[in-house]
Amino acid sequence: MSLADPTSDTTPFFSDDSEAEGSEEPGAGPSHHREVEEPASGVSSMRSVFTVIVLCFINLLNYMDRFTVAGVLPDIEQYFGINDGKSGLLQTVFICSYMFLAPVFGYLGDRYNRKVIMSVGIGFWSVVTLASSYMPREYFWLLLLTRGLVGVGEASYSTIAPTIIADLYVKERRTQMLSVFYFAIPVGSGLGYIVGSKVDDMAGDWHWALRVTPALGLVAVVLLLFVVKEPKRGAIEARPEHTLQRTSWLGDMKALCRNPSFVLSTFGFTAVAFVTGSLALWAPAFLFRAAVFTGERPPCVKGPCDTSDSLYFGIITVVSGILGVASGAEVSRRLRLRTPKADPLVCALGLLLSAPFLYLAIVFAQASPTATYVFIFLGETFLSMNWAIVADILLYVVVPTRRATAEAFQIVLSHLLGDAGSPYLIGLVSDSLKQTDSYLWQFRSLQLSLLTCTFVAVGGGAFFLATALFIEKDRQRAANYTPSDDEPIVVPKSGRSTRVPVSSVLI
Repeated sequence: MSLADPTSDTTPFFSDDSEAEGSEEPGAGPSHHREVEEPASGVSSMRSVFTVIVLCFINLLNYMDRFTVAGVLPDIEQYFGINDGKSGLLQTVFICSYMFLAPVFGYLGDRYNRKVIMSVGIGFWSVVTLASSYMPREYFWLLLLTRGLVGVGEASYSTIAPTIIADLYVKERRTQMLSVFYFAIPVGSGLGYIVGSKVDDMAGDWHWALRVTPALGLVAVVLLLFVVKEPKRGAIEARPEHTLQRTSWLGDMKALCRNPSFVLSTFGFTAVAFVTGSLALWAPAFLFRAAVFTGERPPCVKGPCDTSDSLYFGIITVVSGILGVASGAEVSRRLRLRTPKADPLVCALGLLLSAPFLYLAIVFAQASPTATYVFIFLGETFLSMNWAIVADILLYVVVPTRRATAEAFQIVLSHLLGDAGSPYLIGLVSDSLKQTDSYLWQFRSLQLSLLTCTFVAVGGGAFFLATALFIEKDRQRAANYTPSDDEPIVVPKSGRSTRVPVSSVLI
């Protein structure tokens, strides 16, 4: 096959396919090196496990880096002398870069070697992250620029990694591996707060907190190159890639927009992104301001600031994330025995239960720190139930050759309407509500603006309930997808040929 043939397993970038196929000469007997039949994916079961472990490690690093900044936010505000609005921009510029580049990497990921794309992206991410730790106090805009460029590396990874897992496993095993993969989100997020706060304390300088993940990122690139192997797209689902012809990007987008389960679950996930993005950046700062307002901690006049709240919030995020992802996957597995609508129903339940606990956590901040931490723990646990399930929904309602594009579309929409703007929006609302620059209003204005998250969570639950109405039909349609229904054929028209859909001539 030629490189231009869209059905070819050969890719324009460096490929592992030759390694996977192991073809033998005609007439030769069975190879003594192959005692068992090769898996359809072209990747052995042992190497598949190691691949998931490496992908989880990188996912953990991504989220660890993302929230290290939030863990030392009071120090950054004091160092650069910025207000809440500018603080929110640190997360917003990163998410915007990540969001707008996701479709580019989604397009590439559906067509070219995914391992090479991820390796280049993670290498770039490591270098830019390290550069962001050397910004002098007069150049806050340079810190914003480097944080924006960090999104390039994360977009190259987050859109592609789940599709590799989907090509290695199916059904319950896929759900289990996705759960392991998405454990890295809350665990990495929590470690970002923990590592950021502890490195800041030990070094007495917040800049060192941003220099931990780049070194680990270079290790991740080596592991990607030498451990991860590119699986054959869709082969493990008894639909080898050459039987699923790729359509144009516009055709892919039209098909995704006509998929109600995908669209509605994406809007539901947007609510999750809005809430987690807001809490991720602002929760430690909010808890610190509550402690200053009640007199439990001194204000941060000169760095390093007290980062104990970031440490506690990080520990809560790790534990609640593990419990949330594990319980969400297990409840969904058990509920599937009773109804095929289990996945969106569990997602809806998680969001609807998280809303009241987050509300209580925000309201009780000034009265009882202990109660606040308990309510945050419960709210984050229920919120984390969504991560692995939403990814699984996308993978089984979308055909293999459109999955990276679907991941990219979901990233764009959920971040555009979710955590791309929510940290900045919360900061702006907080600044607008602040009547004076007293410790009371620094706390109270942020408290009132954070209450927005509880209402967004309820709206997200409603979208997942709507997803349950369509999930069975869309899953069956993806499982029974036949490309011949959509592929155009050539029909003569007025002395020349034109391409029309098969359905228009088969009457």
